[in-house]
Amino acid sequence: MNRKYIYPIVIIIVTVALYYADDFINWENDAPISKPLPANTTRTNSEEFDDTFLPSSTTGAIVKHNFFTLSYSEKDEQAEWVAYELKRKDLSKNEYDRPYFIQDKSVKTKSADWRNYKNSGYDRGHQCPAGDRRMSFEAYNETFLTSNISPQDHDFNAGIWNRLEQKVRFWAEKYDGVYVVTGGVLKGNMKTIGDEKVSVPNEFYKIVVDVSDAVPAGRQGTYKAIAFVIPNKPSSESFYEYAVSIDEIEAKTGIDFFPKLPDSIENSMENTIDLKAWAKK
Repeated sequence: MNRKYIYPIVIIIVTVALYYADDFINWENDAPISKPLPANTTRTNSEEFDDTFLPSSTTGAIVKHNFFTLSYSEKDEQAEWVAYELKRKDLSKNEYDRPYFIQDKSVKTKSADWRNYKNSGYDRGHQCPAGDRRMSFEAYNETFLTSNISPQDHDFNAGIWNRLEQKVRFWAEKYDGVYVVTGGVLKGNMKTIGDEKVSVPNEFYKIVVDVSDAVPAGRQGTYKAIAFVIPNKPSSESFYEYAVSIDEIEAKTGIDFFPKLPDSIENSMENTIDLKAWAKK
């Protein structure tokens, strides 16, 4: 074959190959492709999270995974909340290859494709942080389901939000475990990204509950909570400046966060802001 025909053919083949390779490669952070999620793990969600501390779902689309539970909002293509327990024994510095993001097959309507975030200017922000799930490869890998991510400003994600996530680990160590609920405020005028129009929350919330001194729900005990709502933008301020009551987050989101707790405990915990109880250290 004449060379003048060979070179154009080679160029066409390479171009086509690169185009379709996008279906198999996660370009973010040059992340390596990892093994698929296992069908079963040695630790189950029922062992990890007491359903007493699960919020209500405004969408009815609750999905229980092995290492966190979520309520998915199809219209926003992300979870309205992600809930999990972070125990002292879960804290680990294990290092695993960073996997690529995959769609969550447990979401009936299918979670958003990670390509919606590509070139969007927003991070794929974990709601259950990968850093909270280093106790095993399976746990770490599960946090890369796209149902667990939300568009976050990079400086917010790497800054004030990251500092708060580190503080949650500190509290988990100090109190021998905490319950965590987190998500974006999926209300108001929001930008969207990607073909699937993934909502970009203007604010993110995080609620942390300590029950280390409490007895089983329904009996007398000591419960305390701390909550935050932080704008999805860069901030050099302390996250304590954004402390709010859980009642305020409920008003913003329409979510009832701890409906299974006795009213006396729920009401006291949700209408209080007590930073001293969490020792600002």
